[in-house]
Amino acid sequence: MTTRFFDFLARGPLLADGAMGTMLHARGVSFETCFDELNLKQPAMVAEIHRAYIEAGARMIVTNTFGANRFKLERHGLAQRVGEINAAAVSLAQRVVAASFKDVLIAGDVGPLGVRLAPYGRVRPEQAGAAFREQIEALVESGVDALLIETMTDLNEIAEAVRAAKAVTDLPVIATMTFTRDDRTLLGDSPARVAARLAELGVDVLGVNCSGGPAQALRIISQMKQAAPQARLAVKPNAGWPEQVEGRIMYPAGPSYFGEYALAFAELGVSVMGGCCGTTPGHIAAMRAALDQPRPATLPRVFAVSAERDDFAEEQVGATQLAQKLAAGKFVVTVEMDPPKGVDTHRLLAGARLLAEAGADAIDVADTPMARMRMSAWAVAHLIQQEIKLETVLHFPTRGRNLLRVQGDLLAAHALGLRNIFAAMGDPTAIGDYPTANDQYDLVPSGLIKLIKQGFNAGVDHAGNKIGTPTAFFVGCALNLGAADVDKEIKNLRKKVEAGADFALTQPVYDVAVARDFLRRYEDLYGMLDLPILVGVLPLYGVRHATFLHNEVPGITIPELLLERIRRAGEAAPQEGVRIASELLDELMTIPAIRGAYLMPQFNRYDLAAEIVDHVRVRV
Repeated sequence: MTTRFFDFLARGPLLADGAMGTMLHARGVSFETCFDELNLKQPAMVAEIHRAYIEAGARMIVTNTFGANRFKLERHGLAQRVGEINAAAVSLAQRVVAASFKDVLIAGDVGPLGVRLAPYGRVRPEQAGAAFREQIEALVESGVDALLIETMTDLNEIAEAVRAAKAVTDLPVIATMTFTRDDRTLLGDSPARVAARLAELGVDVLGVNCSGGPAQALRIISQMKQAAPQARLAVKPNAGWPEQVEGRIMYPAGPSYFGEYALAFAELGVSVMGGCCGTTPGHIAAMRAALDQPRPATLPRVFAVSAERDDFAEEQVGATQLAQKLAAGKFVVTVEMDPPKGVDTHRLLAGARLLAEAGADAIDVADTPMARMRMSAWAVAHLIQQEIKLETVLHFPTRGRNLLRVQGDLLAAHALGLRNIFAAMGDPTAIGDYPTANDQYDLVPSGLIKLIKQGFNAGVDHAGNKIGTPTAFFVGCALNLGAADVDKEIKNLRKKVEAGADFALTQPVYDVAVARDFLRRYEDLYGMLDLPILVGVLPLYGVRHATFLHNEVPGITIPELLLERIRRAGEAAPQEGVRIASELLDELMTIPAIRGAYLMPQFNRYDLAAEIVDHVRVRV
């Protein structure tokens, strides 16, 4: 193996160049043009860009061959010119380096094929390997110093590229992948999994390119370093996430910002750094200046990440908004909505939009309330999040679900972007539309919470089998502050807390003293309850509604004083119910353990719920 590349690394971080495509486009080249063919048609333009990067301080330039493989060239009718185009690119770079009279490396650029490999596409692994080998052979024969396999989204594809490189040459191989906004590859692989796989493949330098800006790149490369501590690392971030402004693609991160992060990358131990989309010679010059004249970094060197296990299960990527608000001490308000009985969701979405505008923090989506047939709660929660952009809490009853379905349903919910789960038993089918329907269950709510928090969120199922990427659920449990047997309810709550519950939703409360007494009893038995409680608030709508709740719903007791207020209100009872609910919340909010309100508007009167949300927002 050539030692020239490693001699460069021994001197300190190797600074590579920035974007080629960005610079070509800035010179008037359309994105519809085959950039790689410019090595033949407009070599002076490509040479000018190489020269600008060398003058800016780059000590490794990358050939203009990102798309010079048979699959991408075929779209331009150039599939038979793979060798010619790659050889021209290397020759062009060599001439520029020679004319610069500087010691600069040349890396042969190998980008993705632009097609999907099986099982996600129709291109077989051996076809992909042959295409990579064809391009790499041309680059190696033309005299590159190293190979850069970059901007990959599929671990299987990058593995084929690395294998092709290893079969052709012993030149150093740099391999980097690109990540989406959630720090995962397009196919869901974590930085830790990527790093471990690339290290296993034997690449000489591994890392991240493209993706977002330097901040995300630093976060990702920190996780990679934890997973593969002995590996050499490479970072080539975009100049931030691109935005379209008056028909132009703009990148927000400027040169000075890249200069600051060059130091952070160096302090982390990155061996190769540079820029990707949106970066220019100005960005590289700022990085060169920072590396040549070090000063204290103004940005943190390493982002906090949890230690990786051997199955690559990493820390949850991003807490839910509900979790963040509770952690920040904000008094949250969620509102329950029932799925429609048919397929029309217009009214439901209109109600959700009203509640979002009022300031609700999340929508609780009930699952077959009162055992009545309704649309799937998953679909409703997904629609609300997609259409209204408001987070949801998916009610997840265990009744009627065996262990297989529970786990499958959880995976489906996570795939739909649903992260807040309320673990409940569910209403017995005997009271609903289909009294003879299956009423069996394999898990009680505390068991479901344990399965999610200690299993799925750790990357394993109930049997201990790996599920791949761990889930990131935030799990709530049910609580009845007015239970007839307080000690039994506290015992059940304790099981849920020990299983890992993150918050609790309570039955409706109409007596503040009852809530205080319950929490005192818990403290006597187990100490202060360290679990955010979202107290149930069900606005009374009228006399019949109030008396029904008081007499027929277990766990709900309405003081005579409140019943009398509703009776006296007459036709104005709904508004009186709002006032009562607001007054109760004023008192309940003084109890430290109560961190939010869980509103349950009756008869789809979301306008009344919005009034209570307004009241809370004024209070806090």
